[in-house]
Amino acid sequence: MNAVISVSQVKKGFRGCDALRGVNLEVPPGVVFALLGENGAGKTTLIRILTGFLEADSGEAQILGMDCRAQSLEIRRRIGYVSDAPALYDWMTPERIGWFTASFYPPGFQARYEQLLRQFEVPAGRKIRHMSKGQRAKVALALAVAHEPDLLILDEPTSGLDPLVRRQFLESMVDRAATGRTVLLSSHQIDEVERVADWIAIMRDGVITLVEPLQELKEATQQVLISLTDPLVEFPMPNGRILNQTANGRQRQLVVHRLDPDSLQVLRNTSGVQNVEIRTPTLEEIFIACTRGDSQPIPAEASTGT
Repeated sequence: MNAVISVSQVKKGFRGCDALRGVNLEVPPGVVFALLGENGAGKTTLIRILTGFLEADSGEAQILGMDCRAQSLEIRRRIGYVSDAPALYDWMTPERIGWFTASFYPPGFQARYEQLLRQFEVPAGRKIRHMSKGQRAKVALALAVAHEPDLLILDEPTSGLDPLVRRQFLESMVDRAATGRTVLLSSHQIDEVERVADWIAIMRDGVITLVEPLQELKEATQQVLISLTDPLVEFPMPNGRILNQTANGRQRQLVVHRLDPDSLQVLRNTSGVQNVEIRTPTLEEIFIACTRGDSQPIPAEASTGT
């Protein structure tokens, strides 16, 4: 199936900063695709390029088969977008801003928007300036999805929201993916992402370091705990992609993606290796390994969700 989002070798620099250093990514249709990364990893810069608010220095980016540079206006008509601080006319009521926005979309927008307001229990008649952050977020989400976009992009949408509103946001993402639409969720809230995401991409210092279906990622990543008889004992590294390694006295800890079982047996038989234990890391531990360890960018041909 054709990718909803396709990014190839996208680079973007600012004065004294390389925000994106060759991003490769493909997002399949009908999934909740989570883009994880610490603040400053480049997530928002990438999203601004995808939505046409920023031009890449080089590389190619497409959404729904359209070029993000040349067809940005049409892309913005076809997608929904919610940021962590939505820009709304705060002197309007939710009903008024819906009426205003409906003029940019085909018939049916207003009715669906008002239905969403009722579903989200947004107070009627209250001006947006007098609303809580959670209520404003609900208005922004209703505006973003009332035209039934094939792609919804959320950039840290639950930041600072109370647990009930965050839950409503998460449930709406799952509901949209169930209807065959796609959600791109940018976040650093690991526990929330783990509840809703089908795919995970981890971003670090302007590159994608790992991208895989969530369940497959959890099954294919192991934490290897090695006990040595002496801290200076040398041992063969197990085959697989070493995401991170740490040392503490006679203990070594490795986070390995796609660990080779045969090399693990060689490690166990090595002189000076006292014990080797395998455990399954949490998504948070995998994320930390990718963002704090020695993990390198994945090859361009592997940065795909198709």
